[in-house]
Amino acid sequence: MTFPTPRALRALILLAALALLSLARGALAAELHAQVDRHELTVGEIVELTLQSDDPTLFGRPDLSVLQAQFEVLDTRLLTRPAENGAPGDLDSLLVIGLQPKLAGRLRIPPLQVGEAFSPAIELEVREAAPRAGSEALAPVFVDARLDEDSVYVQAQAILTLRVYHSLALYDDSRLSPLELADARVEPLGATRTYETLLDGVRHGVIETRYALFPQHSGELRIPALLFSATALAPGEAGAQPFGPRSGRPVQVRSPELTLQVKPKPADYPAGTPWLPARVLTVSEHWSPEEQRVQVGDSLTRNLLVRAEGLASAQLPVLDMPVQEHWLRRYPEQPRLHNRVGEHGLTGSREESSALVPTTPGRIELPALEVVWWNTVEDRLMRSRLPGRTLVVEDNPNMVDTPPVVPGELASREARLWPWQLATAIFALTTALGFGLWWRARRLPAVIRAAASGPSPRTLQDDLRRACQSNDPHATRQALDAWARQQPETLADMAARYVPLSDALDGLNGALYSASGHSWQGEALWQAIGSLPPASNGNAGPPPAGSLPPLYPR
Repeated sequence: MTFPTPRALRALILLAALALLSLARGALAAELHAQVDRHELTVGEIVELTLQSDDPTLFGRPDLSVLQAQFEVLDTRLLTRPAENGAPGDLDSLLVIGLQPKLAGRLRIPPLQVGEAFSPAIELEVREAAPRAGSEALAPVFVDARLDEDSVYVQAQAILTLRVYHSLALYDDSRLSPLELADARVEPLGATRTYETLLDGVRHGVIETRYALFPQHSGELRIPALLFSATALAPGEAGAQPFGPRSGRPVQVRSPELTLQVKPKPADYPAGTPWLPARVLTVSEHWSPEEQRVQVGDSLTRNLLVRAEGLASAQLPVLDMPVQEHWLRRYPEQPRLHNRVGEHGLTGSREESSALVPTTPGRIELPALEVVWWNTVEDRLMRSRLPGRTLVVEDNPNMVDTPPVVPGELASREARLWPWQLATAIFALTTALGFGLWWRARRLPAVIRAAASGPSPRTLQDDLRRACQSNDPHATRQALDAWARQQPETLADMAARYVPLSDALDGLNGALYSASGHSWQGEALWQAIGSLPPASNGNAGPPPAGSLPPLYPR
């Protein structure tokens, strides 16, 4: 049997280290997040696909040719917004792609690649467009109101969808009158969505608003007509100056009235039980720690979670957790309520946490937990159940009374005490010595900062001016980053407090990520940098050494 030589052994260790480094880099690779504004639509409607990366250095335009088999790619645009989880002044770049399905069915948006990152695949449900009356489709502006169900149980959810179709260009002053019902609770389902669709071969803009209705009484629930008002652009107004005088004509249309049949609670529902009509209801629990064998005085945390699709969190019942007081002490926390908006309306959840502390050794039997509810999809009574649990509590030796100390043991403890006293004295002396050295160092002159190396601020300013005047977006981006690194604040902070600079940066980013980069003009960016006001700071002293001189010195 032969052993590797030391040189071969070092080579093997180096190869193993390189392999581990490559695996670590792969695990920490940037992720490309993808989401759509909706997962269900009809043929002719437009869905927006948004790509976002958690790596600020990752940028580029993905290959969109893989989408052309099932979708028509309409436009792409780059948006900049403040980072949600970043520091103040950090910006996130989003790539928004407009897609229009070419056929109905279950379509799949394949993964898209930017750099070395791939986005996850997304599935869409595309339905055939429902036929419409010719007079309704030809109206320039009309409102369509629909309920997802013709009849629901009392306190169950009904989803009302209002869509405003307009073939005219509208100003952004459109308004829909609020929905107010005396016999029902109304919950808005997210923000208003806007998209486009084709009706009878004519492209229409769509303004969609959804509500969740929870009727409080059985019988007929009348949903009144809602008034939509807006201002339509006058003919030929689309090409006018954006800041010039504009005229338009007011437009007002009403939605159709609807009637919802509300059924009473079924007669076979158990009396004295909270009425819970839902599409899906689940109950789960989590223990921390998970062990079922504990000692007296240990703290256990039990989390109970009930989640119901089609109910608000305020409708969910309190979960009963009976405990044997002479075996356990229970310390409940405030319940946590949460509502989530999805394609099927509201999904409410209620989470209750309690700390359980055993006080007596033995076996503790926790009873099963059951929630009775009515399945509105299958129209039948159902029960969600958590099984019982057995806790085995043992004696805790740390909680046993300490026996009295005899005189011989006390003398032995005092004999072992002097090392700790010596260590404490040494620590006190070193602390006093360190404090004296620090006091002496305060009276010494400060160390002169070494001169910064690299290009001078004037050189970087001239490079940025030449790049802007040559209308080269890539060279301008590099010169702008080099110039911003020598400024007292970040480029994101400057853009956040000066709107012309933010607009100029959006134009530069749009040129970098679109095919029209050759038509970019850098004069606006150079003018924005030249007119950038200084940062407001009431306690600001003289400018730090190495700061950039003003562009236009007086």
